[in-house]
Parts: sequence; structure tokens; C-alpha cells
Amino acid sequence: QVQLVEYGGGLVQAGGSLKLSCVVSGRTFSSYAMGWFRQAPGKERDLVASISARGGTTSYADSVLGRFTISRDNVKNTLYLQMNSLKPEDTAVYSCAARGVGALEYRYWGQGTQVTVSS
Repeated sequence: QVQLVEYGGGLVQAGGSLKLSCVVSGRTFSSYAMGWFRQAPGKERDLVASISARGGTTSYADSVLGRFTISRDNVKNTLYLQMNSLKPEDTAVYSCAARGVGALEYRYWGQGTQVTVSS
């Protein structure tokens, strides 16, 4: 079993920054591709950013490209999301998720952390 716990959410003013962390335990972290998702009230959950198992490949949603950076530390078993130039529309519950290499879907999920950006 894999456990994921997110940290770092909170309230920030527009234009500010936050850094989310996701600590993973239970299996070999470096064997999983990872992603950050977000879900705003009344909206579907969207993939914000993803990173390959060894960190060599990243991808971003167009809405966050150039503002958010996903990274991972396979020694600390931790996934990060650095969020800069935050906008009110970034307000959502952010969740991390793990996907086995070659798998099509994310299998393991964290409980989520609230990010609120005030205007």
C-alpha cells in the first residue's frame, strides 16, 4: 500500500507564492510517476502537472505553464509543486497522486490540501 500526504496549502494574496509537498511512504517512491491535480468547487478535477519516475520529464497544464514547477526528491520520497504568481482562479483543493510506470491511471491519492488565493 502507498500513502500520500500533502502539506503546504493555505491562504495567499494574488501574485504570491506557495510550495506544496507530498510525502510518499509504503513503496519505492522512485518507481512511480507522480502528478498534482486540483479541483475547484463545482468543477472537475484537473491534472495540473506531472513528472516521470526519475524526474527527467515534466508536463504542465496550459493554465499554469510558466508559473508552477513540479519536482521530486527520490531520496526524501517527496514530491513538490512550487506555485508562483498565483491567481484567484488557482483556488482549489490540490492533491498528489501516484501512477505505476506504464500504467494509464493514477492509482494512489493523497487527501488534498486547500489553496486559496485572494484578490
